[in-house]
Amino acid sequence: MVTKLQKELKQTKPFASLEQEVILNLARTAEYVMARGAAVFRRADLTATQYNALRILRGAGTEGLTCGEISERMVTRDSDITRLLDRLQRRGLISRERPENNRRVVLTRITEEGLRLLAGLDAPVEESHRKIAGHLGRQRLKTLNELLEAVRGPED
Repeated sequence: MVTKLQKELKQTKPFASLEQEVILNLARTAEYVMARGAAVFRRADLTATQYNALRILRGAGTEGLTCGEISERMVTRDSDITRLLDRLQRRGLISRERPENNRRVVLTRITEEGLRLLAGLDAPVEESHRKIAGHLGRQRLKTLNELLEAVRGPED
């Protein structure tokens, strides 16, 4: 039986293994989801990683976070988090400062402008998520979530 992925990739031969097909299906699905998210973020002139960093900082509240702490919490890793933060700071979406009690640390906080930008994206992002996965229903979504976590293996 020819699978949907084989049709999408115009592949005439079977995959080498079921594991290969699953990994390729994950990659194809990730690309599909990222492209739909990018369309929402593009309206705000943001990338998905910039959006992720802003959400992390919104969650951190007034305490702020260091560059390393932001990096640890990113959904997808960005090898140059400093430049990403530089771009957000130039747009006035974040602020950075060195606390008086520890000059070696730079704390990053989201600004009011950053909070307004995110607030305007909350509903469109949620709608995008519903369009992408809402048709699966609650139980299938829970199962999919468990399976995706299982692929990444046990916690260290």
